[in-house]
Amino acid sequence: MLSDRLRQIALAVALMFAFIAGATVLVAASPGGSAAASTESGTAPVAPRVVLATSLGDIVLEFFPEKAPATVRNFLAHVEQGFYDGTILHRVVDGFIIQGGGYLPDMRQKLPPYPPIPLESRNGLRNLRGTVAMARGQEAGSATCQFFFNLADNPSLDYNPAANPTGYAVFGRVVEGMDVLDRIRGVEVVRNPADVQQDGSLARSLPATPIVIKSARVRPAGD
Repeated sequence: MLSDRLRQIALAVALMFAFIAGATVLVAASPGGSAAASTESGTAPVAPRVVLATSLGDIVLEFFPEKAPATVRNFLAHVEQGFYDGTILHRVVDGFIIQGGGYLPDMRQKLPPYPPIPLESRNGLRNLRGTVAMARGQEAGSATCQFFFNLADNPSLDYNPAANPTGYAVFGRVVEGMDVLDRIRGVEVVRNPADVQQDGSLARSLPATPIVIKSARVRPAGD
């Protein structure tokens, strides 16, 4: 339906503006570490997993380092530093996305320790329900620490050389905890100072009760 397509486009534009509202560019050391086990031995890399323990339940993520190596390294570097501990899922748009990784419960922005990363949206991964992608500003290579979960298939967020020559980079998927995200999507929301619309108004997307990421930890291979 045309109306559904227009809604998708409007939400995609809103996603960009919401990130710009709180975007800060820092110059710092690049994130280090490896995204997966070494392939020098000839064995296939083990897809890394991270457990996000939230105030509404655990969400387990699996990543695609072969498709989005810089993005996965960046996310894991933030996890290993403990950056996401105590941050919130600050933007909930039912039927679209849940965004987090950049704000504290009092809505103070937590500044990222690393510089923006290259955009890896041309990796063949699509913004389907249950995938996780990086939020960014208007510039293609402006993603730092904020990420979002796709609550539905969102083709308007995919790289498309004609319709969307930038897109949003998918780098992982939810393997456990979609039920948690489905509970979060239905929470009460209020006006969000980090979600400024094109007309200057504040969207109703901030959970009235903070949804806290209590911890983010890498799950050892085999667990």
